Amino acid sequence: MNYQETLDYLFNALPMFQRVGASAFRKDLSNTIALCAHLENPELKFKSVHVAGTNGKGSTSHALAAIFQSAGYKTGLYTSPHLKSFTERIRINGQEITEQAVVDFVEVNKAFLDELKPSFFEMTVGLAFWYFAKEEVDIAIVEVGMGGRLDSTNVIVPELSVITNIGWDHMQFLGDSLPQIAGEKAGIIKTGIPVVISQTQTETSPVFIQKSKEISSSIFFADQEIKVEKQASQDQKSAVFQVSEEDKNYTIEFGLLGDYQRFNLPGILESVAQLRKKGWIISEEAVKIGLKEVSFLTGLKGRWQVLGQNPTVIADTGHNEPGIREILSQLERLSFQQLWMVIGMVQDKDISKILALLPKSAKYVFCQADLPRALSAQLLAEKSKEFGLKGEVIPNVNQALKFARKNASSNDLIFVGGSTFVVAEIQDL
Repeated sequence: MNYQETLDYLFNALPMFQRVGASAFRKDLSNTIALCAHLENPELKFKSVHVAGTNGKGSTSHALAAIFQSAGYKTGLYTSPHLKSFTERIRINGQEITEQAVVDFVEVNKAFLDELKPSFFEMTVGLAFWYFAKEEVDIAIVEVGMGGRLDSTNVIVPELSVITNIGWDHMQFLGDSLPQIAGEKAGIIKTGIPVVISQTQTETSPVFIQKSKEISSSIFFADQEIKVEKQASQDQKSAVFQVSEEDKNYTIEFGLLGDYQRFNLPGILESVAQLRKKGWIISEEAVKIGLKEVSFLTGLKGRWQVLGQNPTVIADTGHNEPGIREILSQLERLSFQQLWMVIGMVQDKDISKILALLPKSAKYVFCQADLPRALSAQLLAEKSKEFGLKGEVIPNVNQALKFARKNASSNDLIFVGGSTFVVAEIQDL
């Protein structure tokens, strides 16, 4: 098979959660364990950092990868979902896995994959670990797909576990209370392996403390050690943060502009501190360069990304209640004449809480991503009316954005989001 045929096989022959939803979710690690055994256990052949959380795990993973790259280490990075290309999920020093490597992996292992019938995600994890082992990375930053305890990535034994925060998302799989969801995320905590919690939360902290005690894992609540406050930035290329630790105060530039990065930064910095204790040589300069140049070094897109001016166009992949709250909070601090919201969502989530948050004064363009899991733009518009939100229905994401740009004045602001998959379809991302 050529690359396109290989991709078609992966997307069509194996269930993909991002496209079809619940039917592709496996609450079981047996397939991953079997696949890794078939691949001669690549997950044991490289060192790693494991990152879970409801929001911020992608940004945290990319930032840690950029810091390790800047420190001179050959660094693997596994994240999901991809925005534009499947190969974005698997990177080494910012370079995506080659199409030929994907073809080779499937060609050599197709008979086994046909027999095992793993999910799309299980197979992708196996591919990533095989590639990192083959390319002999010094370390890989591995982002959890969903939850933690039963996530396919949870076969690694990392140098450090990181949990960014806990919020309401994927409740049908992870539980209907924050402590229950935290219990699933806490599943990445390993015996004797330190864990960094980026954000202290009253409801969930006891879950992490109890788990770490049970298995003798040192636990560090980053925001209790490191205080971070966003400063006014001079440009739209990086955000400036004031950082206060026990013995020092300093400013640091972060190449990710969202105000919500203030929740991620303590966890990133505390993770560096813990990894230094384990012998990793990471200079202050490497931290500084890695954070400032994170998007360039790792190819991260879609996090408070400014796509144009006059009118200003901003895209963000935040899609659950806490993520949307942060987006709206940051929008409120910006100056504009009229807010336009180009919005699309998925159909397997309760969107009522999010719609209740959205501003009634905004002009809406309802759209939908081109995948089975997307909520139809028409249904989204009808549901939104119940919350006093009105606008145009233009299903195609780029046509919807084109309409907003055409009708907005130069002093307006256009926000595009509501779903990772909406942002993924923006042509000029």
